[in-house]
Amino acid sequence: MWLINFLPGWFFHLMIFAGILGYVASVVLTFIPSVNLYKSVIRVFSTIVIVVGVWFAGVASGTATNEDKWQARVKEVEAKVIKAQGESTELNDKLSAEQEENDKLRNQKAKTVTKYIDSWITKEILREVEGPERVRIEQVIEYIERCPVPKELLDAHNAAAKGEGMKK
Repeated sequence: MWLINFLPGWFFHLMIFAGILGYVASVVLTFIPSVNLYKSVIRVFSTIVIVVGVWFAGVASGTATNEDKWQARVKEVEAKVIKAQGESTELNDKLSAEQEENDKLRNQKAKTVTKYIDSWITKEILREVEGPERVRIEQVIEYIERCPVPKELLDAHNAAAKGEGMKK
């Protein structure tokens, strides 16, 4: 089949035309003795040339049509791939932006928790609270200071709350 691609398309039409011309010559030119002697051979040969020419012309046109279909399909798929790559880039940018936003929120939350914990550690809250609640808070701080839990454990807890123990 690949050999057919080397021959030009007009070659097969020329074969069909030559076969038809040979067949007509075998019918019309019977008055010539050499043609009349070989008219059956010329008819058979012309018929074979016509059939082969039609077959090759059909194969050549089918091959070209099939190749064109496949090339169109390849271009269509390439267009889809390019479109998908563009969408992928957009989605990756959007995902990166959302990830950065989540990181900012996580850091802000960690700072808020750290600030809250630091306010207890530095006893700033005692300055803001007046009355009997201040007594309860002072008692809680006293209990924390006399806590039987090891200081290393409390320090590890506080570091985790501050975000110092977190991996980035």
